[in-house]
Amino acid sequence: MQSHHVRAGTAKLSLFREDAPALLARLSGTLAGLTPFMVTVTTGIVFWLVDRPGGAFRDYLLTSWKFPFIATVTFGIACQIYIVTKCRLELRNRELEETVESDIAERELQEEELNRAREIQQALLPKEIPQIEGFEIAGTWEPARIVGGDYFDVIRLSEKKLGICIADVVGKGVPAALFMANVQATVRAYASESASPAWLCARVNSVVCANIAAEKFVTLFYGVLDAEQKTIKYASAGHPRPILKNASGRVTQLDNGCAVLGVFPTWKYEDSIVQLAPGDQLVLFTDGITEAAKADGEQFGEEGLIQVVKRLADEPPSKLNAELLTEVKSFCDSHLQDDATLITIAVGDAYTGKNSENHIASVLTFTSNS
Repeated sequence: MQSHHVRAGTAKLSLFREDAPALLARLSGTLAGLTPFMVTVTTGIVFWLVDRPGGAFRDYLLTSWKFPFIATVTFGIACQIYIVTKCRLELRNRELEETVESDIAERELQEEELNRAREIQQALLPKEIPQIEGFEIAGTWEPARIVGGDYFDVIRLSEKKLGICIADVVGKGVPAALFMANVQATVRAYASESASPAWLCARVNSVVCANIAAEKFVTLFYGVLDAEQKTIKYASAGHPRPILKNASGRVTQLDNGCAVLGVFPTWKYEDSIVQLAPGDQLVLFTDGITEAAKADGEQFGEEGLIQVVKRLADEPPSKLNAELLTEVKSFCDSHLQDDATLITIAVGDAYTGKNSENHIASVLTFTSNS
């Protein structure tokens, strides 16, 4: 509707611009045509009301026309200047109105695009997060003002296994959201109980490399959570390192430094596996958390994230996510520069801290034969 008004205003303004020279020509012609008549009329007024010389009007007109002529021409020129100035001001006002309407329409289109991007992203998120015995899993997503391309998913692979995925696409708005929708579809297409994380990352990387423009890429973490073995087997494609806290409060970060998706088509990804124990909490996040910044540029950072995770050690995953996100937004005065996404996995009595106080997670890394 707004764009229709802008187009109509632009058409009227163009018509006004086209008519302006013709209008000036008509004014000049009118002034030239009316000058003799106005001189005669004004001379007659002076003859009958002021001088009353007693002679013939024609003789008076021939000898006394100069002052009325000058007065008439002066008045005509002043009138023409006034009309031309008024026309120019109206033209300028209409140009300003067109600019304002165009800016409003552009902002409305941008807002509409952001809303579409948010709708796409929200559609990617799981409506319900599947759970398995011995674990509690919660996820949260907070969109930035300028929507990015964050995504997380929890996929049921079997009664005892879940696929855990969190990713971040470079870019903003609808293109990033659509790109992430393609990544999600690809991950879900390849995810299965028998598919290793490294194999899945390699397949997704191949698809992404074949279908995205240059300078676009995705960071992704994919893991298979095994309730029976109490392990998570995972691969990371350039994603921020997850934080693992045990019941005693000791914190480690899961290392697995492989390339981002979409850059190197033949990259060999590696699987890593970590043994979990009751009391462990695993926090997955996107860089919208750690890169949240104050006005002076100071970032929340991984160290800030670790400290908050330690302080919230007794909280269940859903509450930990909510309070952690509140801390981040408070730190940056709610001006998130990128989407903030979290997945927290608690093992056993993670939010009571009763068991396995001296447990230290060990990580085994090996290259996939895919």
